[in-house]
Amino acid sequence: MDHEKADIERRETEPGTLDELKQVTTVDTVHQDEALKVLARYAGDQTWTPEEEKKLVRKIDRKLVSMLCITYGLQYYDKAMLSQAALFGLRADLHLSVGNRYSFSASIFYLGFIVGSYPAILMAQRWPIERVAAAIVSVWGVCLMLSAACHNWQGFYAQRFFLGFLESGVSPMFMLVVGGWYKKQEQALRMGAWYCCTGYVSAISPLINYGLGHIKGSLASWRYMYIVAGAITIIWAVAILFLMPPDPIRAKGFNDRERYIAVARMRGNNSGVRNTHFKIEQVWESLLDLKFWIIFATAFLMMIANGPVSSFIPIIISGFGFNSLNSLLLTMPAGVVIGSIELGAPYLAYRIPSIRTWIIAICQLGTITASILLWQLDRANKGGLLFACYILASFGGGYAVLMGLQIANTAGYTKRSVTSSGIFVGYCLGNFVGPLLFKPQDAPVYAPGFVAVLITSIVAAGLAIVYRYVCIWENRKRDRTGTMEGFEHAYEDDLTDKTNPQFRYTL
Repeated sequence: MDHEKADIERRETEPGTLDELKQVTTVDTVHQDEALKVLARYAGDQTWTPEEEKKLVRKIDRKLVSMLCITYGLQYYDKAMLSQAALFGLRADLHLSVGNRYSFSASIFYLGFIVGSYPAILMAQRWPIERVAAAIVSVWGVCLMLSAACHNWQGFYAQRFFLGFLESGVSPMFMLVVGGWYKKQEQALRMGAWYCCTGYVSAISPLINYGLGHIKGSLASWRYMYIVAGAITIIWAVAILFLMPPDPIRAKGFNDRERYIAVARMRGNNSGVRNTHFKIEQVWESLLDLKFWIIFATAFLMMIANGPVSSFIPIIISGFGFNSLNSLLLTMPAGVVIGSIELGAPYLAYRIPSIRTWIIAICQLGTITASILLWQLDRANKGGLLFACYILASFGGGYAVLMGLQIANTAGYTKRSVTSSGIFVGYCLGNFVGPLLFKPQDAPVYAPGFVAVLITSIVAAGLAIVYRYVCIWENRKRDRTGTMEGFEHAYEDDLTDKTNPQFRYTL
C-alpha cells in the first residue's frame, strides 16, 4: 500500500489543479466529463488523508465488487451449464450427438455474444448502466429457463444464440464500471475479483447440478438445471436494479465528501469517469490503434483454450473412465485452482508495478503445459490427466489482467466503451472457434484440438510481450517531447490516450 500512499500525497500537493477545477460553474458535458459537476458543486475541504481514501475504497468494494462478483458468477454458471447438462441426457434428448452438433451448440452462444456486445455497451453509455444491466440480466434469466422447453437441436441452437446475445454486455459494462470507480493500480485486482468467480462458481455449480441430477420427476434432470438457474438469475436482476452503484456521480449511499473524493482521486487516471455523448471520432481512433488490435488478438488466441474448458472438461474427464456423476464432481478442484489463479494474478499486478504483461505471459505457461499433457499422456495416467484438466484454464488469470490493462490504457469514454466491447469480441471469437476444434471423431484424446490450444497459447504469450514494448516505446517517445506525465486534461473527454500528451501507458 506504500505506493498508493505516496501517490495520494503527491497529488494532494500539486498546485492549483483541483482548485482550478473547483472554479467551474458551467460544465460542458459534451466535451468534458460529467465528473466535473461533482467537483463544481462541492464546497468543502479539497484535500484528504490516505486513511480517508482507504476507508472510502473499502466502502466502494463492499457496495460494488460484491455485486459484480455475484452477477458474473451467475453468468458463468448459466454459460457453463451446457457441459454439465450434457452428462445428464441433453445430447441424447436434443440429438446433439450427431456429428459436430454439440460443439456448434457451444460455439453459437458466442456468435450471440458478438452480435449483442456493441448494442449493450451503447445502451450502457446512453442510459443508466444499472438499469441496462438489470434489464439484460432479467431477460437472460427468462431465456435460460426456456432452455428446458427445447425438444430438438434446432430450437436449442436458437436459444443458445439469444442467450449469448443477452449475456454479452456484462463484461464490457463491468470494465467501464471498474474504470469509473478505481485508480489504474487498483483496477487489475478488482477485475480479478469478479472474473475469478468463473473459477469458484465452477467449484460450486457441480454440487448444485449433482443434486438436481438425482431428480426423478416428469422432466429430464438437465431441464431442472436450466429452470433453477434461470429463476435465480431473475431474482438477482432485481438486486442489481436497486443495489448496484453505477459510478461516483450518481451512486446512492455516499455523502457529498465521499462522492467528491471518489471523483477527485480519479484524476490520476487521465481518463475521466462518465460521458453519455457518443463520439464517432473516438471510434475511428480505436480502430486505428495498434495497441487495441494487439490486445484483441491476444484475447482471441488465449480464449481458444476456453473451448475445452467451458464445454468439454466434464466430457473429457468421463473419458478417463469415470461415470457421469463422478465426472461432474471431479471438475470441482479445477474451479478452486483456476479461481485462485484468476484472483492471484491480478493481485500480483496490483502489488508489483509494471508487471502486468509479464503476468499475462506467465499465465499462458500453465495452459501450454496442460495442453501438452492432455495431448501426450497415456490415458492410464489418470492423476496426470486430471492435473492437466485442473490447470488448463490458467489463461484466465492472464485474461483478468488483460481486461484491467485495456481499461487503464484507454482514455475517452466512447473509446473506452468501444475497446471494452472490442476485447470482448476477441474473447467471443476465441470461444466460438475453440469448441469446433474438438470433434467427436477425435475423442477421447482430442489431439488436434490440444495441438491448436498449444500453438495459440504460445502466440498469445508472445503478443503480451510485444504489447509491453510498444507501450514502452510510446511512453519514451512522449517523454522525449518534453511533456511529462500530468493531469491537467484528466476530465476533458475530447482528449483520448493518443491525443493527450500527458497520458502514459501502464505495462
